Amino acid sequence: MPLTSRQQFILFIIAAFIVDYLPFINLPFLWSETFFHEISHGLAALLTGGMIHNITLSFDGSGVCTTGGGSRFLISFSGYAGSALWGLLIYSVADALSPKNAKIMVGVMVLMLGVTLLLWARDIPTIIILLVLLLMYALPLVKSLRFSIKFFIQLVGVFVMLDAIRSPLYLLDGRDLGDGASLAQLTGLPEFFWVALWFVIAVGCLYRLWARPVTTAKAS
Repeated sequence: MPLTSRQQFILFIIAAFIVDYLPFINLPFLWSETFFHEISHGLAALLTGGMIHNITLSFDGSGVCTTGGGSRFLISFSGYAGSALWGLLIYSVADALSPKNAKIMVGVMVLMLGVTLLLWARDIPTIIILLVLLLMYALPLVKSLRFSIKFFIQLVGVFVMLDAIRSPLYLLDGRDLGDGASLAQLTGLPEFFWVALWFVIAVGCLYRLWARPVTTAKAS
């Protein structure tokens, strides 16, 4: 019996939780969330008249996007909000596409990773991580695995959204560091407010997928 879209979504959530607890296997997925977080900072800088100096990704899943100019408020806000929205976009687009056309979505992500590698990667760990992500995203294209391409993209989208729910909570460590602290300094609103807002945005993205009209998943 074919699965409904909601049943399939539940399976992706379970799979994402399982992947998160698998040593080494979970690293590329964590690096994916970090990449979308940092590239969101960078895109906010570019869209508000600034520039990206470099993007740094670390093996432990942390990262930094160094920018110049642009709107400091939007740049600081966009990281956690952007990663949640990227997850929503990735899953939604992949779900709407046929497995064949889902290759386009993979190609877009490969292009973004490639541009980042060429223009903004300055250190060995970042270069290695970007190369691993490039391989991970490009492999389904090379092997032409029609179904795995679509399902792989959806799994990435769910993982990114779930990590976007959890990641802002780590800012509540009393150290006044990170994007929440920057926004608190800029606006006078406490760091907890921004963490709560990012949490709500990420949960809202997840709920947006859950609340969609239920359809029957079809093979193609």
